[in-house]
Amino acid sequence: MPEQQGETDELFDVKTQFYIGNYQSAINEAQKLKLNNTLQKLERDVFVYRSYIALKKYGVVINEIHGASLEELQPLKQLAEYLSQPSKRFFFLRESIVLKLDQQVCGNIDVNNHVFLLVAATIYYNESNYETALKVLHQSDNLECRALMLQAQLKMDRVDLAKKELKSMQEIDDDAILTQLASAWVNLTVGGEKLQEAYYTFQELADKNTPTALLLNGQAACCIGQSKYEEAESALQDALEKDSNNTDTLVNLVVLSQLSGKTPEVCNRYLSQLIDTAPEHLFAVEFQAKEKYFDLLAKQLVYSNFLSDR
Repeated sequence: MPEQQGETDELFDVKTQFYIGNYQSAINEAQKLKLNNTLQKLERDVFVYRSYIALKKYGVVINEIHGASLEELQPLKQLAEYLSQPSKRFFFLRESIVLKLDQQVCGNIDVNNHVFLLVAATIYYNESNYETALKVLHQSDNLECRALMLQAQLKMDRVDLAKKELKSMQEIDDDAILTQLASAWVNLTVGGEKLQEAYYTFQELADKNTPTALLLNGQAACCIGQSKYEEAESALQDALEKDSNNTDTLVNLVVLSQLSGKTPEVCNRYLSQLIDTAPEHLFAVEFQAKEKYFDLLAKQLVYSNFLSDR
C-alpha cells in the first residue's frame, strides 16, 4: 500500500532494489538500516529472506527460520524448501509441500497476511496452476499480490483481465515501481506500438536505479519484438555479464540467435548453458523432448528406407 502523506518508507530503497531484481543490493541496503519499529523490522526480514531465495541461497532461509521464528516468516521457509527441490529428482518432496499448501488454502486464510498469499501463489504459479494462484490472491489489495495476479493472467493469455488488474494497481499507486513494471509487462504482451512504451519504461527504471538482468531482459524482449536484433543482443550481453546463469537471459539469447541467423554453434552454446544451469526450465525440457522426437522420426525414416530398398 502507498505511504500516507508525510510518512517516510524506511524500506523504500530495499523494496526498489528487490523489485528491479537487484537482490544482493536489497540485502545490503537492509543491513544498513537501524529500525526501532517492530513491524518495519519484520518487513525488512521478509525482503531479506526473499532476496536470498531469489539468489537461490535457499540454505540461508531454511537454516535461519525455525520453529521459534515469527509466524509471518514461516511461509518463506516453505517456499525455500519447495524451490530447493528439483522437481524431477525430488518429485515427492515437492508434491508433499504442495499437498500441505492445499490444506492450508482450504482452511481460513488470513487475507492480511500477504506474505503467505504471495508464497502460496508463487508455488502454484511454479506448478502452472494459475487459477488456484488467482483464487489465493484475489481477496488482497496488496500491490504485490495484484502484480502477481497480473502475471498469472498474462500466463493464461488473458490480457483483458491483466489490463483490468493494471488499472486497479494504478488506482492504488500509479507511481509505484510495481505498477510501472506491470504496465511494461502488459505492453510487452500486447506488442505492436506498445513495445516501444514498454521499452521506455524498462529504460527509465534502469536509468533511475541501475540496469539489472530483469530490466535488461525486458528491454531485449521489446527489441526482439521490433526486430531490433543488434540492440537486443547488446542488452542481453550486458545482462549476461551481470548474471551468467540467469535463465531468462539464456532463453532470450537462444531465441535471438535463431532469429538473427547466428551459427548453430552459438545457439547450441547458449542452449547447453541453459540445460546445465536449469535442466528443468520449461524451455529446456520442451526443446529436449522435441529433439528426442525428431531423432525418433529420423530413425524410423532410415529404417523405412532400408526396408523399401530390400
